[in-house]
Amino acid sequence: MNLLIVEDEERNANKLVRLLQEIAPNSTIIGVIESISECVQWLNNNTAPDLIFMDVRLEDGLCFKIFEQVDITTPVIFTTSYDEYALKAFKVNSLDYLMKPIQEEDLRKALIKYKKIYNNALNDSIKNILVDIHKKESAFRSRFLIPYKDGFKTIKVDELDFIYSEQKITHLVLKDKSEFIVSQTMEELEEELNPSVFFRANRQHIVNVDSISSIHNYYNGKLKITLERAPKRELIVSREKAPNFKNWLNS
Repeated sequence: MNLLIVEDEERNANKLVRLLQEIAPNSTIIGVIESISECVQWLNNNTAPDLIFMDVRLEDGLCFKIFEQVDITTPVIFTTSYDEYALKAFKVNSLDYLMKPIQEEDLRKALIKYKKIYNNALNDSIKNILVDIHKKESAFRSRFLIPYKDGFKTIKVDELDFIYSEQKITHLVLKDKSEFIVSQTMEELEEELNPSVFFRANRQHIVNVDSISSIHNYYNGKLKITLERAPKRELIVSREKAPNFKNWLNS
């Protein structure tokens, strides 16, 4: 049995590898992958494994983005430190959704269920669960409530031009060029905002598709974005993110 592990935390990946070697010594771990982009590339260029262990939250976003880019027919056992709703759904449907830190007995039971249920295909019940979880994750933020003068102010997401982080402080920049500080991290906002409208261009910036004025090729495969209302701000998309950025604009 060929196994693929998608996990961005080295400690968790090493523990899962060790447990699998003990519980299923006849299996072969054919790869340990850390990100969405790497996983998409791997799946597109390699023979499908028999079983995938996949962390929900990866270094470049939620793993469900992988399913939007690749037609996965391999059974998947998800691992996570959160999301009680998904845990309950998978338990009801006889698929383990393993909570971290992964316990040997839970992993053993998951492999037994795999052998009983799966025939190298992602059956309809699992597809339905994935749809339900994806719907949950798709409840995108529509507004912000922020402190303002002696009270509070509501800002609609439609008003956002771009978001940037500076010294670990997150700034919202509106289309009228006003700025407000919010408590959310860039990682949290990346998950809360509609990915068809907003893109995490780099660690410091999330951009609204309507805020982009032009895109230029930059050295070493990178891209340089010019913003409509902030043309002097330097915004570089890495070589690794450039293909996803182009796909996002072309979707």
